[in-house]
Amino acid sequence: MTSAQWRKSTKSGNNGGDCVEVADNLPGVVLVRDTKNRDGGTLTFTPGAWRGFVSFAKASR
Repeated sequence: MTSAQWRKSTKSGNNGGDCVEVADNLPGVVLVRDTKNRDGGTLTFTPGAWRGFVSFAKASR
């Protein structure tokens, strides 16, 4: 997964690093990792599962 292009949410501020980073540039997979521990592991989602999670999170605000 060395070609993953990681990004943080534009809503992430200077909150001490309590953020996640997402890489959605790879075909068929979306990767998520903890900004504070980038080498601590990566969650892997299908694009459809990730879209569902994001939709649920937005609706739950």
